[in-house]
Amino acid sequence: MARLTDARLTDKVALITGGARGMGAETARLLAANGATVVVADILVDDGKATAQSIVGATYRTLDVSSQQGWSQVVADTLDKHGRIDVLVNNAGIDLIKRLSDTTLEEFERLISVNQLGTFLGMQTVANAMIEAGGPCSIVNISSVAGLEGVKNHAAYSATKFAVTGLTKAAAKEWGRYGIRVNSVHPGIIETPMTDGLFVDPNVRQRVERNLPLKRLGQPADIANMVLFLASDQSSYCTGQAFTVDGGVHP
Repeated sequence: MARLTDARLTDKVALITGGARGMGAETARLLAANGATVVVADILVDDGKATAQSIVGATYRTLDVSSQQGWSQVVADTLDKHGRIDVLVNNAGIDLIKRLSDTTLEEFERLISVNQLGTFLGMQTVANAMIEAGGPCSIVNISSVAGLEGVKNHAAYSATKFAVTGLTKAAAKEWGRYGIRVNSVHPGIIETPMTDGLFVDPNVRQRVERNLPLKRLGQPADIANMVLFLASDQSSYCTGQAFTVDGGVHP
């Protein structure tokens, strides 16, 4: 019979990309509150340092997730300081609201470099360290509901988030033998700096909320709570799965 577990991450080291603000910052705070030693990685230096300074025991590392050298350096620094990495949260991402026919090659490649390549490099670099150290470990990739279905005027974004979903499932099958679980989280509409511009008009917000089964926009804490579950032993038999957090839009 499986033993009862809790969500404590005592003695765990968690590396979170895009951790300077929004969902990443909230995830960093929650994981730290549950015992993890947190490394906040982001390209936003001032915000990243401020977030790390607000969390007891946290550190900040500058990271462009599209850089293989950057990943190697951050992982090496984290291993030198903490000895291991138990949890990786690939949260860094960018969006583009634009018709497919109007999307430039440069724009498409930019989304690929951050959303898709950044996740790939993070998984690969950290998994090598996790395999060497031995499990159990957890990788949580932040995809999107746009990684489950096509979204109008978000073709490039959808393409990269579908890629994250596929990477997650393939990696789970490859790395399970090493005690590494890999899952993806698929947020719906979450109030973050990325979506601020969508709700300047209160009428737009009300219209969107009326169409949500739970009648409210998602909050960063909603995503952070799911990440905590997947990072902890409470999800010890979950891998290769897509967890949707969207207020009931995709039941």
